[in-house]
Amino acid sequence: MIMLQELLRQVEILESNFCANPAISGLAYHSERVQPGSLFFCIKGFKTDGHCYLEQAKEKGAAAAIVEEINSLVELPQFRVADSRSALAALADYFYDHPSRKLKMIGITASNGKTTTSFMTNAVLEEQGLKTGLIGTVIVKSGSRIRPAVLTTPESLDLHQYLYQMVEQGVSHVTMEVSSSGIDLNRVGSVDYDIIVFNNVSREHIDLHGSFENYFQTKAGLVRRAGPEQWVILNMDCPYAASLNKETAARTLTYGFKNSDADCVVRELDLATGRAHFFVELKKPGLAEKMAGGLKSFPIELSVLGLHSVYNAMAAVLCGLLCGVSVPVIQRALKKFRGVERRFELIFDGDFKVIDDHFANSGNINVTLETLKYMKYRRLHLVYAIRGSRGVTVNRENAETMAGWIPRLGVKTVIATTSSSHVTEKDFVTPDEIRAFSEEMEAAGIQYELHRELPDAIAAALSRVRPGDVLLLLGCQGMDYGAGICLEMIHRRYPHLDRDEVFQALQNRVAGI
Repeated sequence: MIMLQELLRQVEILESNFCANPAISGLAYHSERVQPGSLFFCIKGFKTDGHCYLEQAKEKGAAAAIVEEINSLVELPQFRVADSRSALAALADYFYDHPSRKLKMIGITASNGKTTTSFMTNAVLEEQGLKTGLIGTVIVKSGSRIRPAVLTTPESLDLHQYLYQMVEQGVSHVTMEVSSSGIDLNRVGSVDYDIIVFNNVSREHIDLHGSFENYFQTKAGLVRRAGPEQWVILNMDCPYAASLNKETAARTLTYGFKNSDADCVVRELDLATGRAHFFVELKKPGLAEKMAGGLKSFPIELSVLGLHSVYNAMAAVLCGLLCGVSVPVIQRALKKFRGVERRFELIFDGDFKVIDDHFANSGNINVTLETLKYMKYRRLHLVYAIRGSRGVTVNRENAETMAGWIPRLGVKTVIATTSSSHVTEKDFVTPDEIRAFSEEMEAAGIQYELHRELPDAIAAALSRVRPGDVLLLLGCQGMDYGAGICLEMIHRRYPHLDRDEVFQALQNRVAGI
């Protein structure tokens, strides 16, 4: 327990209605989680305002509350601050004794690739024999304990509690995804990062931030605030990430495939099978001697598909080197790495290939479809789940980006779906979003089919697939169930195939889809 006044010294209190100093047994930002002796934080959210639950918190035994507006009708010690979210982050960090300072913290931000880069980096650290933590979109992992994730970047109180638990369990290195909303809503407040990775940025979450410029500035803040004791890793092939190279006091390492000025570059890339083989060349003076045992160039072989995996792997290589992992261990870890669900994931590799990708935004679409330029196949088929309730702008830009690639890839017909029976209300595709997709396809002269139901769309594509073809299942929430539906149809089409082998790709999915 900590006395309240000791906690309050960590933040600026603008006003209070009681002079109180009770012992605080815990922190809570949700009234249902209040226990006797808790300090309750009234957070103003998008859908509800925590100030409305002040009375409930008192009834459940809260000792005091942090508020942005004092409610004189509730007889509970209240302490007004300018920003409850910032206070929550600072007090959670203090309450749990600054856990991030005791861990090697790696924060990875990007529009695309956060999850895969985090998993790759974790695989490298685990291969070194380190006890690791992993926090992100798919799971929260502490050593051998794994639980499904609720948010890409947890609320600050939950995050600091996770980190405290990791310290208690002997974890030494933590890799975590850092979302734009996590930065904007101060969920990563008071986290002490050792390494920050900025992979890329593309048009995403405009609805949350108001504009692409605001979105970029939010992400860029993580790099600009980094200090001289920290490392920042930047993708020089992304102009926005590259622009930050001179805007941080941190030590920087840069990587690239197309930009030869980077500290670390890709050479001799081979993507003929979809699985990359390439050489990493360390160009920065002294880098090979200090971190790579004198090796200025070494090969990397990936088991996962996609050009984007090359970029993710480059970031993971540099994270590994900064953490003292040897080149042979990095090579071994990346060759063994089998990928993350729905990230250009090969789910069927028989007479034809089926690849599942979450296809979230224009940047994701570009790097996904660019991979197809390097692969060898007979014909390509696309099933695309339109993004529901993400707005006309995102859907129009996604469709426009797809339309730019489709003629070059030789796709005859785009099969689209609204996945009506496979999405919740928050992801339902609106008529305006359908219209945005249709208008872009028609403007580009691209033939398309629109199916209301996801199984119908997948069945239509499978009816046209022949040996040597590639079928892409593309889309976010609307395609989450696509892999299971597709594999069930394939098994019915080829009943002689062992069912366990057909469904092997789904066995380790955390979401169980």
